[in-house]
Amino acid sequence: MRATVSWVQIPVLPPFDFQFASQMECSWSSTNEKTTFANIKKSNVPSEERVEELQTILFFSFLDRAMSKNIKNHTEIVLVGVLKCARDLEILLTKKWYRIPARHMPKRQFQFLAFYQPATFGKNGKQIEYYAEVKNIKTKKRINLLPKEKDHPRAFDEYQKIKISSIFKLSRPIKNKIPRRVTFGFTTLNRLLKSRDILEVFNVAPIEQIFERDLKQAKIKVISQYYVLIDKKKRFRLDFAIFCENGKIAIECDNKKAHSGKLKKEKDKTKNKLLGKLGWTVLRFSENKILHDSQKCVQKVKNTILSLNN
Repeated sequence: MRATVSWVQIPVLPPFDFQFASQMECSWSSTNEKTTFANIKKSNVPSEERVEELQTILFFSFLDRAMSKNIKNHTEIVLVGVLKCARDLEILLTKKWYRIPARHMPKRQFQFLAFYQPATFGKNGKQIEYYAEVKNIKTKKRINLLPKEKDHPRAFDEYQKIKISSIFKLSRPIKNKIPRRVTFGFTTLNRLLKSRDILEVFNVAPIEQIFERDLKQAKIKVISQYYVLIDKKKRFRLDFAIFCENGKIAIECDNKKAHSGKLKKEKDKTKNKLLGKLGWTVLRFSENKILHDSQKCVQKVKNTILSLNN
């Protein structure tokens, strides 16, 4: 079932996804849910009447469970995790659990998980497609979770096995459009269900898009998402690159959340230094400056271009 459940307004159910319903069968707990779907499976092509019956039962069954837990305003905390490969997605859908190394387990409590699928998923990559309600969390050795991988270097490390009670498919996947590197992060269920872009999920201002628009309005030609090779193993991604007659400019847009930590600031300094050795002039603009004084930032870019063209 592909409906995105809302506990404030009853949604209009979209076309029935029979394949996904088969994957979700194991998450249905009531006798009515299981019996109804078993009857539908007897025919290769479910009738519209039976499909509607299943959708109605599933929706109101989950609604009853949700209301019994006082879920009202989508304020539940969601941990966004990463599915490294298709195998992990299969485990999630069929066995209904997800793992996190114990040393990386966040201390903050959460009621839901959302799952980011990286570029390794091909056409289904760089997006969040599924989210799930957490049932319980237990500590397990990796070898107990994945016994076939007994030779894995972390086979005897401790992991948090997060058992899932219900899994849902978003009506529209949340895309990583820029793209941004995604690791663990928190959001609310309300924000997750409303988001269409990864930046919206984490409540990050789209300062790169804003500044690119302002640069284009000033008729400044830039190359976005430009990669610079530092050595055989290391490369940097620039938000924007500008090539002048006598030099080149690297423009970095630093959002507050990602660039406020001490470690990140040190990494930014190292990046500036290495780029400088390769002949780049680095201009960094904070989120606050782009949002509230963008024209001053644009003027600084113009002045730098003039100095490198003369």
